[in-house]
Amino acid sequence: MDMDGLKRQAAAQALEHVRDGMKLGLGTGSTAKHFVELLGMRVRDGLSVIGVPTSEATRINAERCGIALTTLDEVDRLDLTVDGADEIDPSLNLIKGGGGALLREKIVAAASDRMIVIADDSKWVDVLGRFPLPVEVIPFGLAATRRAIGKAFAQCGDSGQMVLRKGKDGHVFVTDGGHWIVDAHLGRITDAPRLAGLLTSIPGVVEHGLFIGLAGMAVLAGAGGIRVVERR
Repeated sequence: MDMDGLKRQAAAQALEHVRDGMKLGLGTGSTAKHFVELLGMRVRDGLSVIGVPTSEATRINAERCGIALTTLDEVDRLDLTVDGADEIDPSLNLIKGGGGALLREKIVAAASDRMIVIADDSKWVDVLGRFPLPVEVIPFGLAATRRAIGKAFAQCGDSGQMVLRKGKDGHVFVTDGGHWIVDAHLGRITDAPRLAGLLTSIPGVVEHGLFIGLAGMAVLAGAGGIRVVERR
């Protein structure tokens, strides 16, 4: 099965955890897109749910699929968020943000009683960091913010090149929130929870792509079938 088929398998497995009447966080990215499309099919068959999208792209897709939407201003908690990831470690800590929606993704995940992450099994790693770590920043004072980010990496024994993300048009990539993203090519993150705390404390950093302790379950699709990993 090709990669897209594996992603759809993982999405279908996560859909088994959705119940009538649930309030759902709808993730962003290629794997989460499959989940939204499969959910839309269930909705057309009579399933009643309401969703909070984590990006404008997901909002557009969910509306196209006929899924009723709301916001976190209208509901106080979500029952479940289903989202993809760029990397997943054995503690179910994640790197997310390759698609640029990390801020909204983390807000929605944190407002959920449960988070299921869906991916093909190439996203499973022993140690986070091979995928560049996205750090969402305010454009003002970017050089000072980058220096502070570099110091945080050094405190954790990490180092690597920081690159300001560009869009397909060659201009600086701008998030849905109007911010920029610095991608840190670290190769290996020695202590992801510690680094997450240090990055959060930096003025100018809006959010970062380390999702620590948020995912309760990972559904991984590979050539050998579906593997489900739950956080202890």
